[in-house]
Formats: sequence, structure tokens, C-alpha cells
Amino acid sequence: MASRGEKITFPGSSGGQLAARFDRPQGPIRAYALFAHCFTCTKDIFAAARIAEGLTSHGIAVLRFDFTGLGHSEGEFANTNFSSNVADLVAAADYLRQNHGAPTIIVGHSLGGAAVLAAAGDIPDAKAVATIGAPADPAHVAHHFTGAREEIEETGEAEVLLAGRPFRIKKQFLEDIEGQRLAERVASLRKALLIFHAPLDQTVSIDNAGAIFVAAKHPKSFISLDKADHLLSRREDAVYVADVLAAWAGRFLEEQAAAADGPAAEEGEVLVRESGLGRLTQEIAAGPHALLADEPARLGGNNSGPTPYDLLLSGLGACTTMTLRMYADRKKWPLERASVSLHHKKIHAEDCADCETKSGKLDHIEREITLEGPLDEEQRAKLLEIADKCPVHRTLHSEVKIDSRLKG
Repeated sequence: MASRGEKITFPGSSGGQLAARFDRPQGPIRAYALFAHCFTCTKDIFAAARIAEGLTSHGIAVLRFDFTGLGHSEGEFANTNFSSNVADLVAAADYLRQNHGAPTIIVGHSLGGAAVLAAAGDIPDAKAVATIGAPADPAHVAHHFTGAREEIEETGEAEVLLAGRPFRIKKQFLEDIEGQRLAERVASLRKALLIFHAPLDQTVSIDNAGAIFVAAKHPKSFISLDKADHLLSRREDAVYVADVLAAWAGRFLEEQAAAADGPAAEEGEVLVRESGLGRLTQEIAAGPHALLADEPARLGGNNSGPTPYDLLLSGLGACTTMTLRMYADRKKWPLERASVSLHHKKIHAEDCADCETKSGKLDHIEREITLEGPLDEEQRAKLLEIADKCPVHRTLHSEVKIDSRLKG
């Protein structure tokens, strides 16, 4: 299952815009995941990109972003610390929840893994937490600054080389990581935890995985990454992490599993029910076909499917192009493709000169039809006339009687 990605930005904890990428599967979305990258890395590091690709192949949409001051995100890295990274994660979860869907899976690589452990308690939607090569204590990264520690203590800051790039580290960063009590947060996690770690990790030793595992309460699991390196440089290692993570997380996503079954409808029947995945998200079964309906975040929905009016317009549009196709084929006219763009709005009746209703508001649907192919003007005019004869169009223009009753 291929994925589709889009670049987005959202406000971080410090007010600056954070650069992000939202990867979504081509098919239905089973769950939403949030990914935190390693120390001084970015959302585009190979491990993050490959794991996101693997998760989308399992129907899991992924939001990965650059922490403040890194990659394409705004802000000064020197003014950030572990606590601000945790706050950025919570801000990312808020954005995902409000604009796409609640993050039920959170994943962190290296120091990003420590960050998701610290942030998990502030992300109530998260049911499954996974770490990859994570330190048991954020202060672990202080060994990167050993040579500059004295200068940082004396002057308040120093420039250090990390992965061949210069970064300015301030004393407040060291004080912040040394003041963290991550083991306490892990002990009170109350979420399913999966720990990935490579026995040969030269950056964060395997002892860290053991410390996290001991501190955590069940359900908890450990997966050895065999010969993988810290950055999961080999594609097969990242794919393995994604496959195992998707299979493991599925056990803790009861709501998504129930949604996957979907309502059952007979031929000629349309069945709609609340999905349980969002306040307004609806599951629709039309015979053997399944889809979702929802409202945008600004109206209280999760934006996980078309709105009811979108579906209404879709029915009219589909009926229009089908009717045009059948008529053109019967006439043997050279119609190559028909498409329809539709918009719905409420207008004041007094603004409509040819409407019977003269007071209040009425529904106005704009339908723009595109006809491709070497059609002459007479044929194009006739097809425009035929468009008004599609059955759904006629239904919308006729008297409609709806009987409602309570089942049982």
C-alpha cells in the first residue's frame, strides 16, 4: 500500500512554527502515529522516513516533525532543552488530534524515545508507546559535551560539534536534562510499551533498554534489533521495526480493530453508525462498500472523511457523469471524459430571481461540468441538457418523503 505525504507546519510550544510531514496510507486509516526523531536529527532522517513508510503500508498515518531550532522548524536550538522537546511533542499531538485524528501510537528514536516516554502522560489518546535505541536517562546525551563542559559551566554556553555540525549548548540545557526523573514517568506510564534496542548499539548501550524495561509496568515488551546500528542505517532494520510495531500496536487498538470490521449492509441498503473513533466520525456501509463520514476539526470532527454535504454532492456528481457517459455511448459521440465540480452553500431566497421560494434561505448547488473530447457545440449543449436529467438531480428537484422510525 503506497503512501501519500504532505508538508505542513504547526505552532510549537515556544510559539514558532514547526516543520512537519504527514504521511498517510492510500487506503483507510487504521490509526494515527506520532514520531519523534533523535537528538539533533530531523524528521527526514532515514530511520524516521523508512519507519513512516513502513507504518503507512499497514494503514497507519504518521506525523513526524522537526523539534524547535532543528531542520526547517523555527526557533533557536540553543534556547531549547529536553523539556521544550517534550512540550513540542504535546503540541504535535494536539495538532494531529485537531486536524486529522487522535494519536493512538507514539514512537521515539534515541533521545526522541526518552521524550515520548516523558510526554506520554500528557497525551491521553496514546494507547501504545514505542522507543527505539532510547536512553533511560536524558542526561545520557551529556557525554557529547564532555570536552566543552568546563566552558559551558564557566561562560554559560559553548559551541560543540555533533555529527559533524556545530551546535550552541547552554548551561540551562545541561541543568534541564540532569533534573529529569524519567524512571518515575515510565513507572506511571499506564500504556502499552514496546522497547526496540540493538545489542551492538555504540551510541546508547543496551543497558538503557534494560533500565527502561525494569522501570515499566506491564504490558511491556522488548525486541532485539540484532545487528542494527543506532541510526537504523540498513533499510531492512527500519522495515522490521515498522512491521513489528504495526503488528504489536494492533493488539492495543480495540477501537480501530472494531472499526475495521465495519457495519454490515445488505445489497440496496445503506447503514450508518457512529464509529467510536471521534465525536462525529461515522462508519458507512453501502452494500459491500465501506467509507467514513466526518466533519472538519473547526466543527468538532476529526476530518477523517467527507462531510454529509460532501457525500450529497458526490452522489449528484457521480450520477451526472454516469448519465453523460451512458448517453454519449448510446449516441456514439466522442466523449473522452466527463468531470463535475460541485459546491453547496446557503443563499437568501430574495437573491434568486428564478426561484419559487421568496423568503428566508435556500440551498444553492453550483455544478460545473467539463467535457473532454472532440465534441461539436451542438453535442456539448445536448449533454449539458442531459445532465439535468440524471436520477439524483431529479430526486433533488422532486418532492421527497422520508419516513423515520425507531428500530425495535
